[in-house]
Amino acid sequence: MSTIRVAWGTGTGPTEMSSYDAALADANLHNYNLVAVSSVIPANAEVEEVGTAPNLGPAGERLTVVEARATRAGPGTVSAGLGWTTTEAESGADAEDDSADETGPGLFYESAGEADPEAVAERVRTGLTAGRDLRDWEFTDEEIRTATTDAESGTYATAVVLAVYGDSEPIC
Repeated sequence: MSTIRVAWGTGTGPTEMSSYDAALADANLHNYNLVAVSSVIPANAEVEEVGTAPNLGPAGERLTVVEARATRAGPGTVSAGLGWTTTEAESGADAEDDSADETGPGLFYESAGEADPEAVAERVRTGLTAGRDLRDWEFTDEEIRTATTDAESGTYATAVVLAVYGDSEPIC
């Protein structure tokens, strides 16, 4: 079973990119090349909220992520949110005895913008509901994580919430 870690961070800086780098540093994901994927959780993956990511491998390697990201110039507030919902593993004659510890597939949905965290969380909830409606799966849970920060005048601020699939991999 692989682990998908949910990490989040906020940061400020003199440019858009420097505030994004600072937010990734707050989540301990600033030393990796991030590769975004769409929002499907593979079966048998465990989703774990970690806040700050552990060491996931050497600097410069590739990490597969689903990312909610918002950046703005100050003054103002910026929020990012990521939600997930999973299903139970299929049972049946072919299921192993330890199938109770396994999960079925699931979904991530992300939202971000110049809004308060409650508004971003509501947009994530709406997206998760729409995603569930598109699938003939039996969903069992729902979780949402948001990150919010303020940008002062003359600076940029970024909020990120990322789902990180496994450990890093060599990029070349």
